[in-house]
Amino acid sequence: MKYLILVGDGMGDHPIPKLDNKTPLEAASTPAMDDLCKRSTLFEVATVPEGFHPGSDIANMSLLGYDPANYYTGRAPLEAASMGIELAADETAFRCNLVTLEQDKAHTRMIDFSAGHISSAEAAELISAIQQQCGSERVRFCSGISYRHLLVVNDAISAPDAVPPHDYIGKDVSDYFQAYLDSPDWGPLLQKAQQILADHPVNRKRVAQGKLPATSIWPWGSGKMPAMPSLSTRFNISGTMISAVDLLNGLGVCVGLDIAKVEGATGYIDTNYEGKAAAALEALERQDFVFVHLEAPDEAGHQGRL
Repeated sequence: MKYLILVGDGMGDHPIPKLDNKTPLEAASTPAMDDLCKRSTLFEVATVPEGFHPGSDIANMSLLGYDPANYYTGRAPLEAASMGIELAADETAFRCNLVTLEQDKAHTRMIDFSAGHISSAEAAELISAIQQQCGSERVRFCSGISYRHLLVVNDAISAPDAVPPHDYIGKDVSDYFQAYLDSPDWGPLLQKAQQILADHPVNRKRVAQGKLPATSIWPWGSGKMPAMPSLSTRFNISGTMISAVDLLNGLGVCVGLDIAKVEGATGYIDTNYEGKAAAALEALERQDFVFVHLEAPDEAGHQGRL
């Protein structure tokens, strides 16, 4: 038996008034999906257990057959697993977004959770500069993909009450940001990072090109490395994870899946769809199970782009 899970992350979305209160999926032309559904057994599944924040980390862990109540420790450690970053027993990983904030003396507003979907090459320069000037034995910054990076801290540094920045696009985040600034550990770190970003050539070039600059870091999604039994141990199957994002690849690493590297897979609407399909078919020739993850609908949904 061969198994394929194809996930259009965030594809369900919400009803949109200008689409006659249909969701984008309901309004879309989907002839291939419609034909498949006519020949399939359909069912509904709750991927986010009660009491958990709805997010890609929780939902995809559930789809893989792992109860988040037993295995979920945070988003960042899963991404660390993908990036090959080992966490010591006294270390905690944070997702560290590069974001665009609008700030004045009274308010801080989240303009973009992704700093205009900054490129991985640009972001790597910024994170490297922050690590050089802010890194220490207690704090280290690790560059990832596009706006998604990691911050690893010693447990002596208390975790702030952080929120996912993509849930607050265009909204006032003053209270959350002030909580960082009021912390003796986090305040100086974030302020120094903002100073580095403000004067960095990468950001000056982006502004000159009419692009959003990365004005701040935003740590969130903290946790320690989970202990998860492999899929082969639980179900006696082998498999491959196909995704452009570290979160899903980290889940794959934690449950013993092979990780396919697809050239041109970006985690956005310009990804290499044909390459992912080809990789899935190749993996199914030699293995039992393939998990194909498409991040593009989720990113478009966060940005409010139809």
